[in-house]
Amino acid sequence: MSPLSIGVLAISMSIDAFVASVGKGTTEDRPGLAMTLRTGAIFGVIEAITPLLGWLAGVAASQYVAEVDHWIAFALLAGVGSHMALQAWTRAEDEPRATSLWATVITAIGTSIDAMAVGVSLAFLQVNIVVIAIAIGATTMLMSSAGLIVGRYVGGRFGRIAETLGGVALFTIGTMILLEHLSAAA
Repeated sequence: MSPLSIGVLAISMSIDAFVASVGKGTTEDRPGLAMTLRTGAIFGVIEAITPLLGWLAGVAASQYVAEVDHWIAFALLAGVGSHMALQAWTRAEDEPRATSLWATVITAIGTSIDAMAVGVSLAFLQVNIVVIAIAIGATTMLMSSAGLIVGRYVGGRFGRIAETLGGVALFTIGTMILLEHLSAAA
């Protein structure tokens, strides 16, 4: 793959992590540098690992991974998105928002399932999967860190609406992944 192709792939794999990070940023009063870097690192590392796992799975048994990846992505993203949107309207305005490490990890896993599917497809090409995984991980780290900062400013001005839209966006991404795979199978 050319450097341009790798760059486009890395950006496209990072878009959903950016959207999820914007949603997470709306739940934070003032995310500091440490939280921004931690969130970026979690998303980036997971997004770098999943194409490697997909590549290994593709080498071993691609048809089994391809059969369930869309259901896993849907369940994780729809669950986290629904919870985020519901939480935006059921807690008191001054109540602290839940943004645990595990919620971040689960969201990162949900947004990286597509990278695993890409890894499966790359197993059938002559590519350097390590270079591609590093590019995807680094791009995702930068985009999700930026998303957290963007979410902070959007959340400060639009609060519950922005948090709800972030949750709806995650649910929509999960639904689109599911529908894309189901319509391709039909």
